Amino acid sequence: MGRTGIGTRGMNVVAEVLRRLPGPMEWLELPDGGSVRLRVTSWERGSAEIERRRIEPVGRAEIPVLRLHLWQGYKDYPPNYYDLGSKTLQAQLLPMLLERGYENYVYVITKFGRAPKARYTVEKVPL
Repeated sequence: MGRTGIGTRGMNVVAEVLRRLPGPMEWLELPDGGSVRLRVTSWERGSAEIERRRIEPVGRAEIPVLRLHLWQGYKDYPPNYYDLGSKTLQAQLLPMLLERGYENYVYVITKFGRAPKARYTVEKVPL
């Protein structure tokens, strides 16, 4: 779902309209150097409202979210999904999820650093 408009300098742009994801939000939180292995059954893009406390400007903000629905056994407790709020992680993972057969892989996500400057590696491992 999107709208096409005229961007700066006369360039065409597409603005994506994201729907608010229903709760509860299950944020993927990793420590510096921490990793997680995820097998994705399906995924969806949406948005969520967060309360910024450490990042300027403080206050409420609407952010894009990538929700990953997982196979049984890839998360210890329900609900069986994770929400990703990091734009850099979403940018790395989304092209892999758009490929045919994405559900035939395990994705190993490793975090380096702390928010808001954390970076990630994503390894795609065949089953």
